[in-house]
Amino acid sequence: MSYNAKQAEQAHLLQVYAQADFEPVSASGITITCRDGRQLLDFYGGHAVASLGYAHPDAVAALSRQAEQLFFQSNAVPLEARAQVGDKLAAFSGMDRVFLCNSGAEANENALRIALRATGRTKVLALEHGFHGRTAAAGAVTWKADKWYGFPQKPFDVGFVPRDDADAAVAQIDASVAAVILEPVQGIAGAYALDAGFVAAVAAACKQHGVLLIADEVQSGVGRCGAPFAIHWYGVQPDILTTAKALGGGFPVGAVMMTEAVAAVLSKGDLGTTFGGAPLACALINTVLDVIERDQLIDNVKTLSARIWSECMTGPVTAISGSGFLLGLRCAGGAAPVRSKLLEAGILTGSSNDPDVMRLLPPLTLGHEHVDALVAALKNIQ
Repeated sequence: MSYNAKQAEQAHLLQVYAQADFEPVSASGITITCRDGRQLLDFYGGHAVASLGYAHPDAVAALSRQAEQLFFQSNAVPLEARAQVGDKLAAFSGMDRVFLCNSGAEANENALRIALRATGRTKVLALEHGFHGRTAAAGAVTWKADKWYGFPQKPFDVGFVPRDDADAAVAQIDASVAAVILEPVQGIAGAYALDAGFVAAVAAACKQHGVLLIADEVQSGVGRCGAPFAIHWYGVQPDILTTAKALGGGFPVGAVMMTEAVAAVLSKGDLGTTFGGAPLACALINTVLDVIERDQLIDNVKTLSARIWSECMTGPVTAISGSGFLLGLRCAGGAAPVRSKLLEAGILTGSSNDPDVMRLLPPLTLGHEHVDALVAALKNIQ
């Protein structure tokens, strides 16, 4: 009998994840090879993480080189690679200051802490359908998190605003609010791109009342939406911007970026992390940003996203939403059967909280031939 990792995990690992019925054993480019010999085109990218695909030669070389040179040191000492990350992320994002951490949830946790500290206020507004993480503060501003939240109470007052309802948002944003946190493109909600007028109204109300605007780009950032960060499409300058996932190309990283005015309220000891900004993480971040620029991957995202929008409205797909390579394909009869049929055809896609929407989160290195395969597979689904 062949080895079955899914069964083996059940011996001691908590069974808290719904898992697919295939086991990846290797991957290269955007192709995953499974234990049973199947090969899958990965249009999901491990929850939007695999920005450069798999086994990218630059990423592998950078990780190996850094591991041999200096495997680990903490933030108690300065590092050249960390300084380079700060410079590159500031230039890439248009923000002034960077705090490096380990995940999207940790980035949002720190962003919320900074906002509360900077304003001295006790309330945060978030959007309905938004997802920001599973830690105490990040989970508190996640829509409908009560079913898994687990903590006896939230660490601050939370209010939820209907997405794209500018009047409702402006009515709630006042001098009692510390921050508004939003995903410019809501990922888990089904790749829902917020209305530009709504985002502009929220930003204006925040500025009027001294409320900090936090752009959560854990899933939408790092070139995925056809710009360095999705908020750039809206012409809005956030006070704080968070990101993770694609930033490390598969290595656990996170970052909180902020304006100089926000950073001014922080001093030594106000934030901390053991592993954030460590040498290996910085080597990967630097490489991801370098490859995105060198290989013009943001232009690639825009070109191939346009093809998906124009050619994938076929077979069961009735509508497309989102931006860049954070796309939702609305499927007649529900997304689950379509995802199953695509998997049978060798194409891996993702689910969302909308049962009718299938998410596409492919690597930024996606090629025309991969889009050809997706279009052909969709056309064959009856």
